[in-house]
Amino acid sequence: MTKPLKIAILYDNWEDPAFANVVDQEPEQGTKNCSKAKKELEDREEISEALEKLGHEPFYYVLDGNAQSLLSLAKCGADLVFNLTESYAGDDTKDTNVAAYLDLLGLPYTGAGPHACLLAQDKALAKKLFAFHGIRSPYFATSYRGKIDHAHDIKFPLIVKPLWEDGSIGIDAGAVVDSIKEMMERIEYIQDEFDCPALIEEYIEGREIYGAILGSYEYAESLPLVELDLSKLPKGTPKIASYEVKFEKDTQAHKLTKSAIAKNLDEETATKLADTALAAYRAVKLRDYGRIDMRLSPNGDVYVIEANPNPWLASQHEFAMAAKESGRSYTKLIGEIVDLALRRYTAKTNSVAATQNS
Repeated sequence: MTKPLKIAILYDNWEDPAFANVVDQEPEQGTKNCSKAKKELEDREEISEALEKLGHEPFYYVLDGNAQSLLSLAKCGADLVFNLTESYAGDDTKDTNVAAYLDLLGLPYTGAGPHACLLAQDKALAKKLFAFHGIRSPYFATSYRGKIDHAHDIKFPLIVKPLWEDGSIGIDAGAVVDSIKEMMERIEYIQDEFDCPALIEEYIEGREIYGAILGSYEYAESLPLVELDLSKLPKGTPKIASYEVKFEKDTQAHKLTKSAIAKNLDEETATKLADTALAAYRAVKLRDYGRIDMRLSPNGDVYVIEANPNPWLASQHEFAMAAKESGRSYTKLIGEIVDLALRRYTAKTNSVAATQNS
């Protein structure tokens, strides 16, 4: 148990003006209109309750896209920032910048640093790192405005998605394509809608498995595996974790899919999945906690689809589900994440002091 800390639960404004200038307010005063914001609201409320149970003094701090909120963050008086941001000013490619800003301020914070955020966000770069480390990932190509930046000898069916977006943004049933015509139309859609390169990768048929990792680079632990069961999706619907499946609660796709602890995995396969998740976590330099999305093909091959820094921590979602299966209460999970972050900064301070005294 660490000494009581003043902990800022830092989150971002997801496009709703009702979030603007909210500092130290209760979450229910924020927006209820955005499905993604609902999940974040639940996330930070539960984290706040857990931190209070641990004896800490949590408070909410929102980055609203206004420079004043950045300036005020430097003076918020927090001993630690619990970083839940996924964007800045609605731009979800700028979570890297938020982590970098916290580094510049010298504010200790939980989760991935800017380096890891950048490596994980650029899916093509992450896949190249995976290949270097011998981690299997679907063959891929990238395309932007007629330019091919990288290409394997890929074959249909393919899945086409934004290179830089996260949270399944830009992924729907039309993302899986079976012809050159469909592929070109989807690339055009990605470029026009998101103004970013399209990632074109081989579609891997199989089970959607999530590997939750808790710990530092050196001493990371793979938690029990979780599966998103896509088997009940209507015939002809691609078995993918689309935005509809993940966030649109009123849709049939969302209602027919469910995450649960992965079952019917033999020991060898479970070990292969856990080891792959750990290797991918380290390859993109995640820390404290992270989730690795994988596909298990019918012949037993494991493919890493992507790495997720700072995944959702709401108690009903995959990471907390895995932690619970490992024997951890929700409060204990949050406490471990806090301790991991504090240990990192304590070690850094001690290292600097030793260097100065030598």
